[in-house]
Amino acid sequence: MDLFDLSGRTALVTGASMGIGLGLARALAAAGVRVVLNARGAERLEEAAATLRVEGAGVDILPFDVTDAEAAARAIDGYEARRPIDILINNAGIQHRAALEGFPVEAFDRLMRTNVNAAFYVARALAPHMIARGRGRIVNIASVQAALARPGIAPYTASKGAIVNLTKGMATDWARHGLCCNAIAPGYFDTPLNAALVADPEFCAWIERRTPAGRWGRIEDLAGACIFLASDASAFVNGQVIYVDGGMTACL
Repeated sequence: MDLFDLSGRTALVTGASMGIGLGLARALAAAGVRVVLNARGAERLEEAAATLRVEGAGVDILPFDVTDAEAAARAIDGYEARRPIDILINNAGIQHRAALEGFPVEAFDRLMRTNVNAAFYVARALAPHMIARGRGRIVNIASVQAALARPGIAPYTASKGAIVNLTKGMATDWARHGLCCNAIAPGYFDTPLNAALVADPEFCAWIERRTPAGRWGRIEDLAGACIFLASDASAFVNGQVIYVDGGMTACL
């Protein structure tokens, strides 16, 4: 089990004040990782950090706007001056639902900046530090929507498809330097981002019928894939996407 040992490592998790980001931070902390929580709001990060500290986790907060490349670089360089970041979980993301023919241009731009640009900005800021050390793990959070589409979320689908190919590009450029860059693609999970869908009985019934596992995903279902991709167990896994979707993409 030494291959999965993450003791003493440090992970930066973006979008970590709630939902999947906080859940992945909790899973990594339980595996012995010091977690660095990122979001824009320091107050919500402090609340999330306090929750994890009660559970015995080593936690720092690093508030900055992931859609601001210069802010991301300043924050990461500043933290790296004190402690190396071994693992990056690029999780920050938003959703906007609207018919494509009337989708607001400003909403499209905001969605792309948050879901795609931010992953590039944060990874670009951290990669030189990892390259200098000759090792690092980058885990980008994609979505089942990278492979499938539904009405009303075409730009979100485009953004997650971009994350999959950005992941492949990261692996292509950085694997030779000792970095492993992969993605996790969750299916439909019961998270704040999906609150409106979870509250819709008709949609919930559709999820149960459409997913071979017969249920919504739970955040803890992502822990194993995250620990695998963050650890030495995945040392020769690069540019790959692990769909954690209860079998949704496996069937018609």
